[in-house]
Amino acid sequence: MSRILTPGQTEELHKSIIAYLTSTNLSKSATALREELNIGDSFSAATSNKYEGLLEKKWTSVVRLQKKIMGLESTIASLQAELDSITPASLSKQNQDPTSWLPGSRARHTLRSHRQPITCVAFHPIFSSLASGSEDFTIKIWDWELGELERTLKGHTRAVTDVDFGGPKGRTLLASCSTDLTVKLWDPSNDYTNIRTLFGHDHSVSALRFLSSPGNLLVSARYCVKTIRGHNDWVRDVSPSFDGKWLVSGGNERTAMIWDALSGEAKATLIGHENFIECCAFAPPASYGHLATLAGRKKPPPSSSSAEFVATGARDKSIKIWDVQGALIKTLIGHDNWVRGLVFHPGGKYLISAGDDKTLRCWDLSQEGKLVKTLEGVHERFVSCIRWAPTVVNDVPEEDGERTNTALKKEDAGKAKIRCAIATGCVDSYVRVFVT
Repeated sequence: MSRILTPGQTEELHKSIIAYLTSTNLSKSATALREELNIGDSFSAATSNKYEGLLEKKWTSVVRLQKKIMGLESTIASLQAELDSITPASLSKQNQDPTSWLPGSRARHTLRSHRQPITCVAFHPIFSSLASGSEDFTIKIWDWELGELERTLKGHTRAVTDVDFGGPKGRTLLASCSTDLTVKLWDPSNDYTNIRTLFGHDHSVSALRFLSSPGNLLVSARYCVKTIRGHNDWVRDVSPSFDGKWLVSGGNERTAMIWDALSGEAKATLIGHENFIECCAFAPPASYGHLATLAGRKKPPPSSSSAEFVATGARDKSIKIWDVQGALIKTLIGHDNWVRGLVFHPGGKYLISAGDDKTLRCWDLSQEGKLVKTLEGVHERFVSCIRWAPTVVNDVPEEDGERTNTALKKEDAGKAKIRCAIATGCVDSYVRVFVT
């Protein structure tokens, strides 16, 4: 049999085996091997110390490389399947029509700088800035088009749990919340200076969002206009309708609630999940046609209505779609672990979910919520959050400081520009950006 190892490698392997046997108190086996290999007194204690642990390191390296190879093989298979499914006609259509765009299996950028798990991400409504929050107490600002770190914001004394861009008319701010019980406001136009810290919560602040009207934060804190009460346990997520008139929230009660943001009154309670609700979102008017069909309605609601359908994701591995009266329309099953994030495609046809099974899943609402695409191994560990870049409306007067709206008015639809960009965050401390 031909030798694979060189004489030098063979000698190193023999000495590593003897050192391993010696370190594990298998002295008889070590002595027998030394005698058979004619390695006598030259194998001293110093030599043994030199080679001790080398065999284990080599072995673990092989195992790690095998896992890496398996992951790469899975990625290659996914890419090949994606290539096989593409025809010139479908590729041309996707390039021309952003409403049909879905993320590919490879991220354009992997953003590395955080030292602890990522908890949240948010896109600037106009510029190519992306904010990410982490359990390392920091917020990082990235250029998501270039994949570069722009700055690190420090101020929170515990984990940052959520971030969002928005604010009053003519001024875009960044808001963040934390388990340090505070909400902080940062000014992007002034090097992201911390311009205000809001106090008032007596427990960890889990989520926040700007309302498009009047542009104020929905938080139970100083300068707030209302504190909404109704949940009896931890509220894990809250999301506003596109016009800021309605809210949906969910948490440890296993129920979601829809609220009138102005009066604070509950409009509906959504009951059906079997474990904690992790995420919730209102469907945009662009999806009303598909969801109305799914609900058995003869015609869709008017696009001027901002609160008609809601999606929730939970630790029971399911996604549920509801109408705002509280009726369950559809349960989407496919994730193998907790569902941690939901975003509706601005074009209205798809719902995209992220989960602790390390996947992104794309559900086609025009096909009764059929799972049409699964991106395996999006991250190496649990995917904790997902956001879609806001749609930009060109040549339309700014309202409330932003020229964005997921639900576009009919007269503005032709001026809308869907930004085909998705950001995900993970327990592996990386942010990944998927773009066209």
